Amino acid sequence: MNERYLGLPAHVGISISQIFKYLKDRVWQRIQGWKERFLSWAGKEILIKAIAKAIPTFAMGCFDMTKPLYGQISTMICRYWRNQQEEKHKIHWLSWDTMIKPKCEGGLGLRDIHAFNMAMLCKQAWRLLQTPNSLCARLLHAKYYPGRSCLKAQSGTSISFSWRSILRGIDLLKKGIIWRVGNGVNLNI
Repeated sequence: MNERYLGLPAHVGISISQIFKYLKDRVWQRIQGWKERFLSWAGKEILIKAIAKAIPTFAMGCFDMTKPLYGQISTMICRYWRNQQEEKHKIHWLSWDTMIKPKCEGGLGLRDIHAFNMAMLCKQAWRLLQTPNSLCARLLHAKYYPGRSCLKAQSGTSISFSWRSILRGIDLLKKGIIWRVGNGVNLNI
């Protein structure tokens, strides 16, 4: 049995898809409980955005989920949207790529789960940069990047899954971050 603290796995082993299977199961239970025949299209959209997309959000802030998990959750949401829960096959009028487009571009405005996960991990990296005196930042600094900035942290051999996930957020953050000279105190000529 996998122990969880605050809704997150206490230990992430080799099979990451098995560790995060509980998220997929919780989304599936919520979707199965909704009676789609009683809801309008707008009601379904609100339920998907408010409930099904919110369940994995907390775990996404700490861990990089696997692509098969993204695909399985997206498939469940699509099936619910298309009324295919009980093996009823209907026409797929919208592709997943169209569903995740903003409404102003002709989509439904649903979140891309992978992009949202990367954004949450970038947020963690940004917190390490902005609040270096927090307890979490000091612990990570002492263990994974002593004497350097977290932007210069490198992947090691025995790092935790959560730190590996934050490193993916750091890599993505590096692509969009800029550095201002300011008063010149930190300028290395």
